[in-house]
Amino acid sequence: MRTVIQRVSEASVSVSGEVIGEIGWGLLILLGIEPEDGQEDIDWLCRKIVNMRIFDDGDGVMNRSALDAGGGYLVISQFTLHASTKKGNRPSYIRAAKPDIAIPLYEEFVKSLAEHAGKTVETGKFGADMKVRLLNDGPVTILLDTKSKE
Repeated sequence: MRTVIQRVSEASVSVSGEVIGEIGWGLLILLGIEPEDGQEDIDWLCRKIVNMRIFDDGDGVMNRSALDAGGGYLVISQFTLHASTKKGNRPSYIRAAKPDIAIPLYEEFVKSLAEHAGKTVETGKFGADMKVRLLNDGPVTILLDTKSKE
């Protein structure tokens, strides 16, 4: 699994002009899934995300997690995170999991993140043409890949 995590002041996702998920300040999480991903990837990623200290404390130091700070979570499926650009100018998405594999893993990720965070997680709609709006805070943008747990 691969994620782009953005600390946001606010974020929302719309489908066909209707807002279907939104948060105030917190984390916008773009999630890409590969066919080899499984529960171990979900567990590692959820623990890492809720405990990542990227929110300021009283001294202005990034020393609090979204869990500590009570931030919101918005998860958007993003198969293009697995784009291969090695050949030519048109990205290949062959490494991204097909919907029959990706949808159950996406749903399990959202469920697990909600359990780790102790709160509802907002989402987009898997496979839909989504419009995502965000106000990046910082900006703080973190890349995580469960295949590179360094």
